[in-house]
Formats: sequence, structure tokens, C-alpha cells
Amino acid sequence: MKDAMVGGYDPKIALTDKGKAEAEAEACGRRIKEMIEKDGDDWKVYFYVSPYRRTIETLQQLGPAFERKRISGMIKEPRLREQDFGNFQDRERMRVEKTMRTLYGRFFYRFPNGELQLIIENETGFRETLRAAIDNGRFQPPGDRNQNTNVVIVSHGLTLRVFLMRWYKWTIEQFERLNNLGNGDMIVMEKGYGGRYSLLVHHTEEELREFGLTNEMLIDQEW
Repeated sequence: MKDAMVGGYDPKIALTDKGKAEAEAEACGRRIKEMIEKDGDDWKVYFYVSPYRRTIETLQQLGPAFERKRISGMIKEPRLREQDFGNFQDRERMRVEKTMRTLYGRFFYRFPNGELQLIIENETGFRETLRAAIDNGRFQPPGDRNQNTNVVIVSHGLTLRVFLMRWYKWTIEQFERLNNLGNGDMIVMEKGYGGRYSLLVHHTEEELREFGLTNEMLIDQEW
């Protein structure tokens, strides 16, 4: 995907033919549905999606796993956009910039004409919006309140890591340890007693360690 983005305008980049052929999003949609169905038959799903073309196409492949009656709604959320790596990307320049980012630190490094601080501010704001929507029952139509409504966020690797950082109040050092999710991968937060959300319900400790969580971060995931 990154090679396809070089020299292009990032928001308009489509899924690659390879990505479409491998049907990773379709498989992800089926996995999400199978996971939700284990909680019973009375459930709904609500989608948030980045407005970038490739994430919308991902949702278009993922969505058919769900019957229409199961979908409460969908919103294109600008705050889920990807970090800008600069207006136009030169392959060699990007290689140098990414090497420098590794040395300098992913949290603090700034790409020329790109931004990370905006992503951090966006995800902080989106977290508050999402919490309020959950608490206020936004995902259920009037007169059709369903407590078993599941939110699916279709976004980008860095954006999702920043979202998790802001949600769980991880430090910069903890954020720097996190690895990017692969195409079609997902990470699942589940609400437990007391309203706390944990990653340990649907992921093993080994999986979360591979993602980058430390012992301290894992302990915080326990209900």
C-alpha cells in the first residue's frame, strides 16, 4: 500500500488490487460477526469510518457480512483520518524520513508538511465524542434502545494506536512500543462491569505482548 501512495494524493488512494484480491476486509467482517454472535441474537453494529477512499472501500468489503437489520448506522468521521506524510511523497525521501523517525521517536517526529499533533488532538476529541455517544445511547434509534450495540472503527494504523493511547492514558514511552496492525487485522475492546473496557477479553496476553503491551499495561487491562 505504501508504494502505491508514493507520489499520490493520500486521501484519494484506493485499495490496491492485491488488497482487494486477498479479501482481507471480507474475512475481517466475518470474524467480527462471529465474535458478536456469541453474545446472543439481540445485537446491532454501528460503523465509524475514516473518510479516506481506501478505508471506505474497506468498509464496503467488510459491511456485507452484516444483515441490514443489524446495522444501526454509519458515519464518516474526519478525526479518524491518517497522519499526513507530506502533500506528495517521494520514495527515497520517504525512506530517509522514516529512518529518521525511528531514530528520533515516532511520537515526536514531524514529517515535512505532515502532522502528528493534529492526530493526537483529533483522537482525544474523538474519544470524548465516542464516550458521550455510548453513555447517551446515540447508536440506538428512539424507542429501539439496544444495550448490545457494537461499535466498529475502520481507520489507519497510526490513528488507531493514538486512539488506544488516549483511551487508556498510555505514556509516550508505552505508545512508542506499539506495533502497527496488519491489513485486515483488528483489536477488540470489550466493556465489563463498572464500565471499563479491556483488551484481554478477545486477545491473549501473548497477542497483546506482540502488539507491544508491557506487563504494567497488561495488568491495567484486568477487570
